[in-house]
Amino acid sequence: MSNVNEMESGEIKKLLLKFSIPSIISMLANALYNVCDKIFVGIGVGVLGISAVTISYTVTLVILGFSLLVGLGATSLVSINLGQNNIKKCETIVGNTFIMSFIVSIILMIFGYSFLTPILMALGAKGKVLSYAVTYTGIILLETPFQVLSCSMNNILKGQGKAKRAMVNFLISIILNIIFNPLFIFVFHMGVAGSAIATVISTAIGAIFSTSPYFAKNSNIRIHFENLKLKKDIVISSLSIGMSGFVMQVALAVINIIISKECLIYGGNTAVAAFGIIYNVNMLVLMPINGINQGVQPIIGYNYGAKRYDKILKAFKLSVLFGTIISLIGFILFEVFSKNIFYVFGQGTKELIVIGVPAMRLYSMSLPILGFMLLGASYFQYVEKAKYSIILIMLRQVIIIIPMLIILPKFMMIIGLWIATPITDLISVVILLRLIFPEIKKLSSLENAEVIQCDD
Repeated sequence: MSNVNEMESGEIKKLLLKFSIPSIISMLANALYNVCDKIFVGIGVGVLGISAVTISYTVTLVILGFSLLVGLGATSLVSINLGQNNIKKCETIVGNTFIMSFIVSIILMIFGYSFLTPILMALGAKGKVLSYAVTYTGIILLETPFQVLSCSMNNILKGQGKAKRAMVNFLISIILNIIFNPLFIFVFHMGVAGSAIATVISTAIGAIFSTSPYFAKNSNIRIHFENLKLKKDIVISSLSIGMSGFVMQVALAVINIIISKECLIYGGNTAVAAFGIIYNVNMLVLMPINGINQGVQPIIGYNYGAKRYDKILKAFKLSVLFGTIISLIGFILFEVFSKNIFYVFGQGTKELIVIGVPAMRLYSMSLPILGFMLLGASYFQYVEKAKYSIILIMLRQVIIIIPMLIILPKFMMIIGLWIATPITDLISVVILLRLIFPEIKKLSSLENAEVIQCDD
């Protein structure tokens, strides 16, 4: 119970750093892996291999979306119930999440294998790229139960304040992946299949480590057989809270489909490869912000359950400050060193560099506001106001961005693709400001009322 006591009496800045840094390390490691994966595939297979993996990544995004649907809601519920010192309810939530992970995975795998080739063709893969994509995705689908289970159980560990253990679990998977990828690609000469096999094996091992704490005798929250029976109220609450994360990932998948297809129209497979590289490099900024997001979640969730509004406000402000600093650093680096980045991936391919460099500079223009935007949208999810998170995510990643991606290229060709995201981000942040300021004002008034009550 030491993590619970720490959230009760700990200083917010120290707690945020303690919980965020392990998540940042984990997320950054994952982003670095995805970058290395593209480099390995680029060297071992070439631009067509990068294009195939980029198109296949849409399927991975959908799997991750279902992982968040199951895991994020459970994490928020566990944090809130810890704040209320309801351990029995926490164990019921964890047991239900464990069994839901397998149910969701089986459904996804059946659907994926039933429509694998049509799905990839619909995503824009054809010819040699389709062959690579079918091979890669067909193997990656085997990762589904391990991915969903690992994501769910690891997120709940973070919700308990066990960020270091969650970091170790995740890093084990990532490090193994980075080791296995070049081994299967270059030593065993298995190409994109080798990359996929490396991912499946690494994720499976990571899932074992992520789940094992819930079966340990000294754990304060354990999985019991009687808690594996699904309870309607927990399932509905968990899925409703996790829906915003699910919508975000599915929206990303839809955007990935549109951009990949538009890239094929206006720049061919080289443009698809460029987008894949830009996306993964931008993850080097997005993932640390997500790490802060995951670090602040148990703090906000616990203090919301405990009605400590002063701590909620301070935690949110600090998280936004740290997220904005990371965003600014990323923006400067990408604007200044975009050519150097594409030299690493391009292996001297002039066409990739010519397309990729201006694309990266345009696509990254809205990075300075990314931290505030992502943390602001997620805040509502952590205080059981998931509908606001869903609205903000839908606006940014569906309602605004999709028309932009379809309309702008018709007038501006491929440049329209690269500027659609920053334009969407600017519009979205204005809407977020209209929603978040009343919430901050409300927290401040509740904090003042709490102080006056204590004085009385």
